[in-house]
Amino acid sequence: MATLTDVREIAMALPGVQERTGGHTGAPEWNLRSASIAWVRGPTKTDLRRLAELGRSWPEGMVLGIRVADLQEKEALLAAEPDVLFTIPHFDGYPALLVMVDVIDRDRLAELICDAWLMRAPARDRKAWLAERGLE
Repeated sequence: MATLTDVREIAMALPGVQERTGGHTGAPEWNLRSASIAWVRGPTKTDLRRLAELGRSWPEGMVLGIRVADLQEKEALLAAEPDVLFTIPHFDGYPALLVMVDVIDRDRLAELICDAWLMRAPARDRKAWLAERGLE
């Protein structure tokens, strides 16, 4: 079970990541200069209505949006981990998914955040980070 503190610690340990307050939501998000990698995501009225139309509901607890590489990866992750990952109609056609922070294991959350960072980070930073971990 992870927390907002875990999200913050994981994201802020990555080179170049800055925490900001979301412009129209006021919720925290973690960005590189190029784009967001993760953000706290609450439901909008439209989200709730559209989920209800599908016979679904927004989960209890904190939800984090995370970028993924592409739609294929998104679908594979959603199929593999339906107990902790989900999507909503608003994200149809968009390479991101939603994470139930209160349910996911901290180590798995770290993997997802680091993968999102790896997709967006400058090549020099990616190479150095991977080399430090013996992964390149």
